[in-house]
Amino acid sequence: MTNPLIEMQRLGQSPWHDNIRRGLLVSGALEKRIADGDITGLTSNPTIFEQAIAKSSDYDQALVALARADKSAAQIFDALAIEDIRNAAGLFRGVFERTGGADGHVSIEVDPRLAHDADKTVAEATRLWQTVDVPNLLVKIPATKLGLQAIERCIARGISINVTLIFSLERYRAVIQAYQSGIRTRFKSGADISQIASVASFFVSRVDTAIDPILDRRIAQGGQRQALEGLKGKAAIANAKLAYQMFREDFATPAWLELQAAGARRQRPLWASTSTKNPEYPDVYYVEALVGPDSVDTMPPATIDAYKDHGKPQVRITEGVDEARAVLARLGELNIDMAAVTQKLEDDGVIAFAKSFETLLAAVEQRRQDALA
Repeated sequence: MTNPLIEMQRLGQSPWHDNIRRGLLVSGALEKRIADGDITGLTSNPTIFEQAIAKSSDYDQALVALARADKSAAQIFDALAIEDIRNAAGLFRGVFERTGGADGHVSIEVDPRLAHDADKTVAEATRLWQTVDVPNLLVKIPATKLGLQAIERCIARGISINVTLIFSLERYRAVIQAYQSGIRTRFKSGADISQIASVASFFVSRVDTAIDPILDRRIAQGGQRQALEGLKGKAAIANAKLAYQMFREDFATPAWLELQAAGARRQRPLWASTSTKNPEYPDVYYVEALVGPDSVDTMPPATIDAYKDHGKPQVRITEGVDEARAVLARLGELNIDMAAVTQKLEDDGVIAFAKSFETLLAAVEQRRQDALA
């Protein structure tokens, strides 16, 4: 029986694992997924680490040792996360080498509380890059307005970046421009640009999670039921399809092709938040719609398992582009402001990650005190 995840890779899309915890590393479960060909990379974020460290016993022994070594809660988390990421990077090193550095990457995020401080983000990204010290690392930086400045500067320094929390087409274009500008600056300095990798994490299902309730309210207020119902579950995929068109256009310009000829790699779009939040939609709804060459889909374990079980890979992301434009145009006609919706999603995402980070540090601090007592 064909593995749909392997077939997805033949079509040019990389399936990545959106989760990490020590139990996956020490049990061999993550290594088996890699060996089976199910996944070719891994992403993490502050919420994932909160679940892993604060809500499991996987780290008890290491945490106690660090506490007794007089490390602070922040230092303890830093050490635990870096060890996990470094070990995961080791597991994916074979994929990285087999693909010539095109795949096999592992991501770690900067402190999300720095999302609106470009200088501190650059400093933290540089520290993580130098400390983890593996070639297949991606440092995650959110695509806030000040984050864009940090991203461009980090790329110019030769740091590989996963740009996260992208929701709008306008912001995505700015992300592409920041990446290309950083590459151009580095190229003009005479430094190597061939080893820099980057992905742009474009969030998908959360858009429908925001838009669908607005449509439901319009229906409840006596709006055109058939037209409004027909738009439910359509905004997120339409948004992503148009982002993919933007990727293809912006990485085919003469200015970019000159850099590519000098060794630069395209910044691949990465589809994030592709697990289905609405139980009325199929469990692989967003994954199926967005298969396409030169892209990544990062999925939580349950979605990976579902797709492996009953996914039907086919390049669909280039289909229905005109219909995608019509969906967004119709939302505009209904006075549903996509710019406002996506900005709120970005703001909420930054706040949620910062809250997870604070919750994690508080839990580590409590366990640190317990260990010392």
